[in-house]
Amino acid sequence: MNNKISAPQLLLSLKQLQLDKNIGKIVFELAGVSVKINTTDTVGITLQAWLKQYMKDNNYFFSEPSNTQEFPDFYLDDDRKNEHMLEVKAFNYNATPAFDIANFDSYCSSVKDKPYRLDADYLIFGYIMEATGNISIKKIWLQKIWQIAGSSKRYPLKTQVKRDMIYNIRPNTQFKTDEKGPFQSKDEFLNAIYKTLIIYKGEQFAEDWKSTLSYNYKKLYGYDLQL
Repeated sequence: MNNKISAPQLLLSLKQLQLDKNIGKIVFELAGVSVKINTTDTVGITLQAWLKQYMKDNNYFFSEPSNTQEFPDFYLDDDRKNEHMLEVKAFNYNATPAFDIANFDSYCSSVKDKPYRLDADYLIFGYIMEATGNISIKKIWLQKIWQIAGSSKRYPLKTQVKRDMIYNIRPNTQFKTDEKGPFQSKDEFLNAIYKTLIIYKGEQFAEDWKSTLSYNYKKLYGYDLQL
């Protein structure tokens, strides 16, 4: 029987490995030809695959969505799935955090109907890849989305913008040094989304979004959303 483990317990288990003192590598083999990868493109998905195997090896319970492209990456409890969701992210520790937290439109659409997404845990690996392809894990964080989300000059919510189109929600830089980001609660984070939607999609769209979110938020948590 698999052992259930919470996200904080998983973080503690990983920290006990002292990953900063271990060296990893990504190797691809085909037709007798082996190559060590020394570009960062696949590090994130590889770390997610490694974490999956680590949980298997340690007999920790987890499950995945039937469509692996769906949120979240892992469920850590089968009875209360929505209370134990885990997303895995990674970034080059020598650079500013710039990973995609979530697609902006998809997140806005889903969180208004499923506000429990706010309670998902984000396990974040800060790695360093040397020119040789050797990888070391400098630090690991466990955060909620409102703790890692950021703000920008253009929008109240920090996002990836191309040709005036918002694509993804992007992180703040403060969490890397264990400082507090611009949002101190889930309500403040949602307020940033709401104000961003007013600018980006217009007041009527934003008000409709807020109305649906507020209804489902109170239904889930038992108290009013403060925007």
